[in-house]
Amino acid sequence: MFSTVAVGLLVLLPLAGCRQNMHNQAKAKTYRESDFFADGVEARPLPAHTVARGELRDDAVFYTGLSEAGELANVPPMPVTRELLVRGQQRFNVFCAPCHGRLGDGHGMIVQRGFKQPVSFHDERLRNSPLGYFVNNMTEGFGQMPSYAAQIPPADRWAIASYVRVLQYAENAQVADLDPAEKQKLDAAWKALEEAKAPKHGEHGEAEAEGEGSAH
Repeated sequence: MFSTVAVGLLVLLPLAGCRQNMHNQAKAKTYRESDFFADGVEARPLPAHTVARGELRDDAVFYTGLSEAGELANVPPMPVTRELLVRGQQRFNVFCAPCHGRLGDGHGMIVQRGFKQPVSFHDERLRNSPLGYFVNNMTEGFGQMPSYAAQIPPADRWAIASYVRVLQYAENAQVADLDPAEKQKLDAAWKALEEAKAPKHGEHGEAEAEGEGSAH
C-alpha cells in the first residue's frame, strides 16, 4: 500500500511544476484588440526617425553623392586605388555599358537597337561635372535612366563614377600632362611603331624584281 502511494506521488510530482504562466503571460499580439492603449489596438506605430538595423544612412555623401547642404561631392569617400578602378570597370561594363558603351561614348548595344542615345561622358559638361553627379544619377535616376540604387551598392556607385573619370581622361589626355619618364616611354613606343611600319632594307627591290619576272 505504501509503495503504491509513493509511486503515485512520484508520478504526480512533476505535474506540480506545470503551470500556464508562460502560456497566459501578459503579452501583446500584433493586430489584436487591446484595452490598454487608448486607440484599442495592440500594434504601436514606430517612433519618429526609427531606423532599421543596418540601415542607418548617416553619410549623405557616401549614399547619395550629395552633402548635407545638397552640394555635389567631387572627392570619393574612400581611397581611389587600382582595385577600386578595376571594380568600377567591371560594374560599369555590367550595368552602364549596355547604354553608354564600354568607351562611355553613348553607343551601347541597346542604343544600336533603337534606344535613345545618352549624352557621351566625353561631353565637356560631363567632363567638368563632379563625381557626385554620376553617383547621384545612379542613386536617383536621371531622364530615361531609372534608379540603380537597388542593383548597385553605394561603394560600387563611387567605383563606377571613378572609372568614368578614367574613361574621360583616356579620351582627352594630353602629352603635356605626362611626366618626363612617361614621355620617354611614349617616344620610344612611337619610334618602335614607326620602325615596324618602315619597309625593311631590300624589300622594294625584291618586290620590283618579282614584278618584272611575272611580267615576262
